Amino acid sequence: MSVLCGTGDVEQTRALGGALAAVAEPGDVIVLVGELGAGKTAFVQGFAAGSGVSAAVTSPTFTLANRYEGRMVVNHLDVYRFESLDEADDLALPELLEQGVTLVEWGDTIASVLPADRLTVTIRFGSGDSERRFELRGDGATWLGRAERLAAAAEPWSVRDC
Repeated sequence: MSVLCGTGDVEQTRALGGALAAVAEPGDVIVLVGELGAGKTAFVQGFAAGSGVSAAVTSPTFTLANRYEGRMVVNHLDVYRFESLDEADDLALPELLEQGVTLVEWGDTIASVLPADRLTVTIRFGSGDSERRFELRGDGATWLGRAERLAAAAEPWSVRDC
């Protein structure tokens, strides 16, 4: 199941993240894929705001993980600096998954240690400087069961040809 959408600026990217927060539930894993500067952290900022987080959300590139409290816990991981899969053990993923939604920037690099049941958000640069294209791909029974809700949440940003 895939949904294609696009945003015209960073505020729309945040708004898309916020809209998808309404579909997420504790225990979910959301993998964020995209080049440097594509908007992964902006997406997480919107997701966190949509989850009732009032704290400033920053990239955990050097701290590896940030935790935010809202209507549900939002775990924000950044594994960009990982040099091997062994480093993923330090994240205590099973415990994080019990405590909220976990968003993983550069998560494709540790995909083999993440649950197969996940939402992958691939962000690509669009034709304009601030434009972004998104592919939202849900894998597993959980996301298959939420396909309609996911498509409805992303509808305002829906595009045919991503």
